[in-house]
Amino acid sequence: MPKIENSGIEIGLYTLGDIEADPVTGKTISAGQRMKEIIEVAKLADEAGLDVFGVGEHHRLDYATSSPSVVLAAIAQITKRIKLTSATTVLSTIDPVRLFEDFATLDLLSDGRAEIIAGRGAFIESFPLFGYDTNDYDALFSENIDLFLKLNKNERITWDGHFRSPLRNAEIAPRPFQKELPIWVGVGGTPNSAIRAGRLGVGMTLALLGGDPMRFKPLVDLYRKAGIEAGHVLEDLKLGITGHGYFSKTTQQAKDEYYPYYSNYWSYVNRQRGMGGGRMSRADFEQMAAPDTALFVGSPQQIVEKILQQYELFGHQRFMAQIDIGGIPFKKVVEGIELLATEIAPIVRKDTRK
Repeated sequence: MPKIENSGIEIGLYTLGDIEADPVTGKTISAGQRMKEIIEVAKLADEAGLDVFGVGEHHRLDYATSSPSVVLAAIAQITKRIKLTSATTVLSTIDPVRLFEDFATLDLLSDGRAEIIAGRGAFIESFPLFGYDTNDYDALFSENIDLFLKLNKNERITWDGHFRSPLRNAEIAPRPFQKELPIWVGVGGTPNSAIRAGRLGVGMTLALLGGDPMRFKPLVDLYRKAGIEAGHVLEDLKLGITGHGYFSKTTQQAKDEYYPYYSNYWSYVNRQRGMGGGRMSRADFEQMAAPDTALFVGSPQQIVEKILQQYELFGHQRFMAQIDIGGIPFKKVVEGIELLATEIAPIVRKDTRK
């Protein structure tokens, strides 16, 4: 494990704001109710002492959060210390100047708690919506992150690119509360994305949504190797691990309660991607929830063990769980926050403190 000085890894939550029918009751809440619950979850996470809260971006009727900066601004007003990040911003289809202005404003409103996780996007609905060609998927991201990093460092900028109008001694306002906005690149499994994050010297947030965590180790190695070769120091190459989670008093209880919602979630996502909507079998779920996999479902002790096993593997600085997918009732999400904050986070922080 890399020798990185830290005081224990950060523990947090993120949501994509999906709106799905509860598979147990058959009820679907409104977008307005979903939004209220997201804001309340963030407030509870802050009060419980968690470190970071993220809001994802989707442009679909079955998701509530198309504008993370607006949701996070609302959260900023009822929280005190928790960091607020997008999770993720689809950087390929947003104007970097507008993005910087929105999150610099959020940073001022929150007294320096704003961050951005930028990605290319697992869904492509934003491309036709905002007039972009999916053939430019990677080129758009490359140009936009290059511009964003320049905006982050400079109050005035002159710049030329391919996909947007040039900037001529343009004033970039407001400036954030922090010297610069922290930016991470979200990576799902593409080596080139990991290498790019390393070369740029930004953080990398790795989505571990299943399987053996060991298969992601090469991406982490590529990220750090590229960063060091580009002249960055290891301490500045921050790594975050994210994944789906569900916590109960016992692992068996967690699996029994989570299975209907997790199966519902994957059926829903697969339908969105045109892959059919069949439910996940219980046998497949049991395999995905095994102790040596990336799915964070179980008792507090089981979750602590999984996080620490991955810490030994990756040496990361942040862990974020998505615990509200598949129509899970708000009450269960609240219970999960309590377990994460009181029985999981303290042990993880203690055992990862250097």
